[in-house]
Amino acid sequence: MLIQQETWITPLDEARTLHLYIPDGLTPGQKVPVLYMFDGHNLFVDEEATYGKSWGLKDYLEQTRLPLVVVGLECNHEGNRRLWEFSPYDFADPVWGEVQGQGELLLDWMSGELKEWVDENLPVLTDREHTFIGGSSMGGLMALYAGGRYSSVYSRAACLSPYLGLVMEPLCEDLDEAWIEEDTQFYISWGGMETGTQEELAQVTADNLTIQRILEDKASVYLHCYPEGTHCEACWEEETPAWMEELGILQRCWEETE
Repeated sequence: MLIQQETWITPLDEARTLHLYIPDGLTPGQKVPVLYMFDGHNLFVDEEATYGKSWGLKDYLEQTRLPLVVVGLECNHEGNRRLWEFSPYDFADPVWGEVQGQGELLLDWMSGELKEWVDENLPVLTDREHTFIGGSSMGGLMALYAGGRYSSVYSRAACLSPYLGLVMEPLCEDLDEAWIEEDTQFYISWGGMETGTQEELAQVTADNLTIQRILEDKASVYLHCYPEGTHCEACWEEETPAWMEELGILQRCWEETE
């Protein structure tokens, strides 16, 4: 079942839509794991997706009958404000201009006020072992940051094609200094066709390997480069079975039905 719920992002003074997936067939009182995701409008059905193609998560979850609640936060569609909200850092982009990072404020709200609402109103398990986070591009950056800085809340982070370029230095510093729960797991991926040149691909690959080296002494990291992958929802949809399996989300969900 898909539900749209209006919410208020207190620190940003912004109204926003939550795109919620609640599995059918739950018994009274049954509670299941929960996955928080970014760009909620792009997750479930093509009709709502920005570019006409979603991750197809509704079909995947219904076909697998996975007992998992998904909380998808819609982004800010005004100008480059999505970049503001989905970056923990300030940076200047040659195309999108100045970005004043509000990602820390947003994640603090998600991990506190929003999670409290979800825990009270949706059929979810509230402990970190059953609380996950994921996203792509800027949402992938946010999931990566959340796994590092908010591992007391999220035990698994799916970081698909995370934006790293202009925030690499402060991100590495934060991840290096972060205390991370030792059973935290990261799935990090990128596509071999996402960049315009081989030099750019080499840099993206090097950046992701650097992130892996920083994290691997603190957490489990599953790193993937998909040679034919591009920066789009269709490719991220194809990855869904992989990160669901590797992060142990499938196992955690099915354990609750035994």
